[in-house]
Amino acid sequence: MDSAETEAAFMPAARAALESFPVGPADVVLVAMAENVTFKVVDRRDGTAYVLRLHRPGYHTLEELNAERAWVRALAAARIEVPVPVAARDGREYVPIPVAATGETRFAGLARWTEGRVLWDLLEETTNPDTVAGYFEKLGAITATMHEQSVGWTPPAGFKRHALDRDGLMGDAPFWGPFWDHASLTDVERRLLLDTRGRIQPVLDALGKDPSIYGVIHADMHAGNILVNGDRLTVIDFDDAAFGWHQYDIAVALLHKQDGPEGPALERAFLRGYRAARPIDEAALSLLPMFRLIRGMVQIGWYHQRPELPPSPWFEGMKALVLERCATFVRPRR
Repeated sequence: MDSAETEAAFMPAARAALESFPVGPADVVLVAMAENVTFKVVDRRDGTAYVLRLHRPGYHTLEELNAERAWVRALAAARIEVPVPVAARDGREYVPIPVAATGETRFAGLARWTEGRVLWDLLEETTNPDTVAGYFEKLGAITATMHEQSVGWTPPAGFKRHALDRDGLMGDAPFWGPFWDHASLTDVERRLLLDTRGRIQPVLDALGKDPSIYGVIHADMHAGNILVNGDRLTVIDFDDAAFGWHQYDIAVALLHKQDGPEGPALERAFLRGYRAARPIDEAALSLLPMFRLIRGMVQIGWYHQRPELPPSPWFEGMKALVLERCATFVRPRR
């Protein structure tokens, strides 16, 4: 759908959903349609702005969506900058809303709107290396603070999210789809991915799941999911939040220009910020190249799982980089 078609299809559902939340007559504007359909809502009574999301059906159950909200509320209570959730008038975190135009039902959730610009856009515009390093140092500190919160937090009863563990990332049925079956792969490339997967699996098995390195993570905290407002960085889009290794979270955060000449400096800045908030040892960091590779492999799986999406202009370059890394991958020794 283009934006006009999306608005026509989902605007009635958005307005119907707002009737369940503590928002008066409001202006509603379509913001984006990606994984979810997102609207900006402004209460005409007092000007308060909100973000309304109609969640993609089939990705998360209501139980899993409620778990996401539980963690976001815990992060907010720990004074970590995240969108503040807004419950429905009856206390529910999400309300089911039929979408007549598509014949589906989506869960609608509301949060306070966060002002700011997307970090990815700022990085593309900024040529000052000190400014870029400053952003990554702050991103490292936020990542560490979130990991520390997760380590010390006991999820409520019934908390359920998917796991990006050995099976979720590199198993026979990975969470984001069998990356080795993507239609664009040759037989040689498919065998290379499967061989690399087989060499990564025992490393993940040996890594274990001690709470100091494995727990609830954002799992998609790249620069496109960070909003910047002055000196404040806010983490958004917890749709992929899962149980997983901290190194995976870090690898995703370091995606920006990871293979360019700026990459090492950005990683140093990130780790400087991370270590200012939480210790991390060299043994854990030695696995970052492997987790970068894992991220690339599961991205191929994500595209395999979403054939309805238009071709990405950077997919082929990303795939080529993943295959190159597979060809040179050496199993880490711990």
